[in-house]
Amino acid sequence: MRILTGASRRGLDIPSVHAEATEDGHHQATLLLEVTPKQVGQLYREWYAIADVTHVGSGAAHAEPWAAAHPPTPVSLESRTAARA
Repeated sequence: MRILTGASRRGLDIPSVHAEATEDGHHQATLLLEVTPKQVGQLYREWYAIADVTHVGSGAAHAEPWAAAHPPTPVSLESRTAARA
């Protein structure tokens, strides 16, 4: 939820969100966002400040084929499954 809050607080459209458990017991969330390089830096700093986030990545290497002229860049987040009491 804190990951989505970082994007929504900036008023960014989130056209696609995909979350799933990984084989090693962690969770991965993939968000599709259209952001500027400045916003990417801000989001990275905010997301890495979340204790459970272990990896943040972005770029066309993660993107699926997109029909639009300028496809958004997905950001992949992996987080540990630590339960907070």
